[in-house]
Amino acid sequence: MLSLEKVSAGYGQSDVIRDIDLEVRPGEIVTLLGPNGAGKTTTLRVISGHVKQSRGTVRLKGHDLAHLSPTQRARAGIAHVPEGRGIFFGLTVAEHLRLGYRGETIDPKVVYTYFPALRELRDRPAGLLSGGEQQMLAVARNLARSPELLLLDELSLGLAPLLVEGLLPVVRDYSRERNCGVLLVEQHVPLALEVADHCYVLSHGDVVLHEPAERLRDDPELLVESYLGGSAAKETLAT
Repeated sequence: MLSLEKVSAGYGQSDVIRDIDLEVRPGEIVTLLGPNGAGKTTTLRVISGHVKQSRGTVRLKGHDLAHLSPTQRARAGIAHVPEGRGIFFGLTVAEHLRLGYRGETIDPKVVYTYFPALRELRDRPAGLLSGGEQQMLAVARNLARSPELLLLDELSLGLAPLLVEGLLPVVRDYSRERNCGVLLVEQHVPLALEVADHCYVLSHGDVVLHEPAERLRDDPELLVESYLGGSAAKETLAT
């Protein structure tokens, strides 16, 4: 579904990520972990076209995205839920589910299937929703577009872990049932690993670890060492 090959990108003359190789398959959740400032959000913004790579190639279903604008990438099937949710406080839930590009099919029934709580809130302005409800809406309005690739940036930001525990399994179910690839940036590592199939760890703009999520659930020390630049992570990459 998605592949990054030797991608570098940043702001001004400075690269924030360097020579990133990354892959997301259909129906698969890949989590991108790492400390603050590692380049996780920049990676998502490169994929959705809001930051231009300085080197390398980004492909969606084998097609090079280099010359596509953010709008064109969205129309090609990329949905990006940014950090901060990106919703409109003055619009109701139902109005959010009618927002789309010209000629695009929006299906609110999909939203109410995966987030039935939003049905009761459909006439409420987003500004009057709780933080958890707002995050639910941010994800839901993108699911209504039936994306092929979903980019999620820090769903848990400002939320209690209990709320995130209810949100991430819905994303997992949607991914598997709709064959949608998901790239997830998440600060709550155990929750991210619980729903993910594969994990990449970024540190100072470099991929320092790439493993099946199951292995990192079973060997958390390897994950900790990758954050700290430990020898175990380096040995894993070497093999």
